[in-house]
Amino acid sequence: MTKLSGPMLPPASGGLPQQAVVLLHGYGSDGNDLIGLAPHWQGVLPDAVFISPNGPEQCRQLASGFQWFDVSFDGDRLASRQLGVLQARPVLAEFLDDLWSQTGITPENTILAGFSQGAMMALHVGLSLDRPLMGIIAFSGAFVPPEGFGAGPLARSPVCLIHGDMDEVVDAELSADADVALRLAGYDVSYHVSQGVGHGIAPDGLAFASAFIERVALK
Repeated sequence: MTKLSGPMLPPASGGLPQQAVVLLHGYGSDGNDLIGLAPHWQGVLPDAVFISPNGPEQCRQLASGFQWFDVSFDGDRLASRQLGVLQARPVLAEFLDDLWSQTGITPENTILAGFSQGAMMALHVGLSLDRPLMGIIAFSGAFVPPEGFGAGPLARSPVCLIHGDMDEVVDAELSADADVALRLAGYDVSYHVSQGVGHGIAPDGLAFASAFIERVALK
């Protein structure tokens, strides 16, 4: 199975890591993209290691980037998204297991955050675990429910959903739908819509995510 790797920033405190923040980039990008979020959150989590792995595949459309799964631009995007996250799940799940076993950091001290395709992976994999994460943050994503969602013994990690209302790449309604589905299933959800924002992370969305981290870090 493919082993993930990518940029990493050690704890700002200079000590051994007590928490982990795993950042999952979008389609056609790489780990260098989302590792830029670390400075915004190191003040809240000074003892956290920040890791932003590259996706497991070279991007079919952009040779210089990576993807978590292939995207069909000519066919059924919903079907390709559903199949893609299922196929990519084992690689990310193994990465998390390796991280926890090698560092001693627990799932409860781990935040899984992603943008776009990375957000889809964060939601799907993060909500398929049997132990709760500190939190899951999904920027401009969509939710593909894991097997057993809402009915099995899956852990209920707190979730933060953020989406621009002018997003022409990933419909903002997909985060709205995720908000409804997760709340109905009993999850703690924080949901924010960035007005006038397209497919990206705006300052107000970043601030909302930072406030979410502050809240879950205190639990």
